Amino acid sequence: MLQLEQLTWSLPDGSPLIRGIDLTIPDEKMIVITGPNGGGKTTLAKLIAGILTPTSGKIQLDGEDITECSVTDRARKGISYAFQQPVRFKGMTVQDMMDLANGSPMNADEMCTLLGKVGLCAEEYADREINTGLSGGEMKRIEIASVLAHGGKFIIFDEPEAGIDLWSFTRLVDTFKEMQKKEQTLLIISHQERILSIADEIVVVANGKVRTQGKREEILPTLLEDERVARCPLGKEEKR
Repeated sequence: MLQLEQLTWSLPDGSPLIRGIDLTIPDEKMIVITGPNGGGKTTLAKLIAGILTPTSGKIQLDGEDITECSVTDRARKGISYAFQQPVRFKGMTVQDMMDLANGSPMNADEMCTLLGKVGLCAEEYADREINTGLSGGEMKRIEIASVLAHGGKFIIFDEPEAGIDLWSFTRLVDTFKEMQKKEQTLLIISHQERILSIADEIVVVANGKVRTQGKREEILPTLLEDERVARCPLGKEEKR
C-alpha cells in the first residue's frame, strides 16, 4: 500500500503545484489518475517515483517512510516509472535497454513477447539504436516494454497512450488487463476513456489537490457527464 500524507511541492520561486495531497493507493489495484492539464498529475507521479522531492509531507510504501529515498532505492523497493516523454540514451540499442530493464540478457522469445505487447516486432527493432533509430511514438512503446520487463510491485505509467497508434493502444489496454490479474499495483495517468473504463479506482486531481476519488463505477459516469456538458453546442458552462 502506498500512502501520501499532506504532500506538497513548489517551484523554486515558491509557487505551489501540489497542495497538501492525502491519498491511499491499495495493493494489487489499477488506479487511474485523471484531471485537467496542468493540475499536477505528472508532478505527483514524479514525487511518488522519487524524481522530485516533496517540499513537505510524507510518502510511505507498505508502512516504510520512503520520502527521502532516491529513484534507485525506490526501484529496488519495487517502484517502476514510465516517463511521459521517454529518455534517450546515446549508443544504446533496444536489446541493450530491454536487457538492462530485465536485469539479465533476454532471449528472442522473451523479446518477442514483451515487444509484442506494445505492438512491435522484436526481429525488426532489437538492433535499432534508441537515440537515433526510433520515432517518438516508437520510443514511447519501447519504454513501456522496458517497464514491463523490469516488473515491480508498483508500476507508474504517465499518459501511456501518448504517441501510440490505435492498434498498439488496443494491445496496450489488453496488457493492462493482464497486469490487473497479477500481484501488481498499477498507477496510470490518463485521459483515455478506455483506460478509465478498466480502472478499479479513479482519482481526479485538479489545481494540485485531489478533487475526488472512488470506485470506477461511481466516478466515471460523473466524468463523462462533465465532458458531455463541456462540449454542449448550446454553450452551457462546464460543471465543476
